Amino acid sequence: MDEVTGAQLIAESLKTQKVEYMFGIVGVPIIEVAMAAQAAGIKYVGMRNEQAACYAASAVGYITGRPGACLVVSGPGLIHALGGMANANMNCWPVLVIGGSSDRNQETAGAFQEFPQVEACRLYSKFTARPSSLEAIPSVIEKAVRTSIYGRPGAVYVDIAGDMVNAKVERDRVREVSCCPPPPVSLAPSAAAEEALSVLKAAKTPLVIIGKGAAYSRAEAVLTEFVEESGLPFLPTPMGKGVLPDDHPSCVAAARSRALLQADVVLLLGARLNWMLHFGLPPRFNPHVKIIQVVLCAEEMGNNVKARVALLGDVGAVVSQILTCVRRDGWKYPSKTGWWSELRKKVAANAKISKALALKGTLPMNYYTVFHHISQLLPRDCIIVSEGANTMDIGRTMLNNYLPRHRLDAGTFGTMGVGLGFAIAAAAVETTRIKPQRVVCVEGDSAFGFSGMEVETMCRAPPVSLLPEARYDEVMTAFGGRGFLVRTAEELREALQLCLTDWERPSLLNVLIDPSSDRKQQEFPWLTRSNL
Repeated sequence: MDEVTGAQLIAESLKTQKVEYMFGIVGVPIIEVAMAAQAAGIKYVGMRNEQAACYAASAVGYITGRPGACLVVSGPGLIHALGGMANANMNCWPVLVIGGSSDRNQETAGAFQEFPQVEACRLYSKFTARPSSLEAIPSVIEKAVRTSIYGRPGAVYVDIAGDMVNAKVERDRVREVSCCPPPPVSLAPSAAAEEALSVLKAAKTPLVIIGKGAAYSRAEAVLTEFVEESGLPFLPTPMGKGVLPDDHPSCVAAARSRALLQADVVLLLGARLNWMLHFGLPPRFNPHVKIIQVVLCAEEMGNNVKARVALLGDVGAVVSQILTCVRRDGWKYPSKTGWWSELRKKVAANAKISKALALKGTLPMNYYTVFHHISQLLPRDCIIVSEGANTMDIGRTMLNNYLPRHRLDAGTFGTMGVGLGFAIAAAAVETTRIKPQRVVCVEGDSAFGFSGMEVETMCRAPPVSLLPEARYDEVMTAFGGRGFLVRTAEELREALQLCLTDWERPSLLNVLIDPSSDRKQQEFPWLTRSNL
């Protein structure tokens, strides 16, 4: 009789759905899921906080187009991950969160870490479910992955009752579920593409805005052709940077305010008219601006500003439709218009101001000086992760991106603390490539504080267990406190006695424990029921 456990079914189902990366923190009741995932060939990274783990898993979703998995324990573990789920949903990034929960026969009885997890996750995700049986696990995992990448991408949640993890079922009772195909590519009506070109041809001051939706849809090749053949100026949103290189002659990012204010027609590609684009309203936009909106989500059409032309579909596919019209018509926006002249003049003026700030020799250094020198040394193909207030905003203007999906920042939700999780995810993906690219994480000090302990995750090899001699004592010392590395009982007594009698500074005792040390054998191992 061939039997399979719930943990094995989860891992095998994830592998079938081409989920290749998992981030999380193990514990009761999901430790066996992490073990089974690694046995199935899924790359698992143990993190320091579930929120950072969820950030990492969502970044994998954005970079690869297939959701990363975030594995969390019940109750507090799931609650910590909610911030990452909300961020992914707002960013429109696919991520699959798998949470262990209380045993089914203990529900409503005050079980360990009992919490209404399925209900709580509905506010933060596109789809939530708990498999009703072991046999249902493959189907639920398939639907979760499919939902996370179809339509507007986002977060999904699958709840696993603790007693299902080690329970077994005969394999031939489990229905085989194949991998869900890539999302269908939808096109806009051909008449809408023709109308979009007609509006562009009538424009005196047109502008193309490239959002991260264009990066996610991998529209870079057709967008490059469209921009170069149409002759239109373009402005990238923060994570739209790199879809076309920032040093492209048609990029007017350095004249952002002028471009937005004076454009009479805006072709909006995979970007939303939310706070990041000032809602498309005055005083940042022309009150009479005509919006040509290319978007994947019908509900987003006409949000805040009614679209003059609305094209529902995949960004790359719809741009290809408009490009076909451009070629058939033989139209190109002239390069010697007053609009182009004004934009180039503003780009040059702003670049001159930034350069003057960068060359100031004052100490401490200003942001422009720092970023000027960093930019001169960064590899052209590196992935830049950036967060903070001035750190992120000024860094966006000074640190160029030349390749798509090579900038990760606080995003639509403006979330601080995402940086280290994003960097770990990007590095995990890059290590599998033939020519891995460097990942550079540029953090403001406040932003770094949210997830700073994930630097320990970065330093680990293998990435599944904590560093045996992590120097937490040096962390305390670095901030002006007092740190002690304790290996022996004598060192423990001496350091503790000193700390208890001298109250001048906070102290940290970093006591090294034998990794094989465990609690005494339990007669009723209710929380240590792992069969490992």
